Amino acid sequence: MLYFAGLALLKTVFFLLMRLEVKGRENIPRQGAVIAVANHLSVVDPPLLVLVLGRKTAFMAKEELFSSRISAFLMRWLGAFPVSRGRINRDALKKAAEVLAGGQVMAIFPEGMRSQHARLKTAYAGTALVAIRSQAPLVPVGITGTEVIKGLSWIWHRPRVTVNIGKPFYLPAVDGKMGKEKTGELTNLIMRRIAGLLPRKYQGIYSPEGRYDSSGD
Repeated sequence: MLYFAGLALLKTVFFLLMRLEVKGRENIPRQGAVIAVANHLSVVDPPLLVLVLGRKTAFMAKEELFSSRISAFLMRWLGAFPVSRGRINRDALKKAAEVLAGGQVMAIFPEGMRSQHARLKTAYAGTALVAIRSQAPLVPVGITGTEVIKGLSWIWHRPRVTVNIGKPFYLPAVDGKMGKEKTGELTNLIMRRIAGLLPRKYQGIYSPEGRYDSSGD
């Protein structure tokens, strides 16, 4: 009850402070294990993702966010569990497996941290490992507009935020042990799906050209 009451409060806060548009909500499976993968622009992205997915969601958060009692409480209330910055350790993989085995939603930001320039950057391989081990479908999500949410001045401008949800997909089957090259290939596949939901200037190294090109702005 506390979890869903909190979601209702979040919905009200986001409605008041931003102009939120959600596209593709029908692409979210209503039951069963799902891995939601999204780009990461702001500290508000995790609660925003939890809200728009409409299902109880767990996600990975950097371990520094659990350093104080208050932030640790908020993180765990949102369904977060700690991971080391830049990598997914065995404990995190085990926790993700438990979430998915229970038929829940596991949200992951493959880049591992916020993008300082609002463009996709090189993603870590942990997401592909979770997806292959669980055989759960992935739902790509593209977020735009939250990059302006810094400090307090943004509150007076009600920024336009768009969450674009793509169709579920599965990673191709892998025979035998996954090597670094195969893991990288699958990670790129995931990130290209996210990039396809974003305007070109947000696509970064996962644009069709493989790099950010300002001429298309």
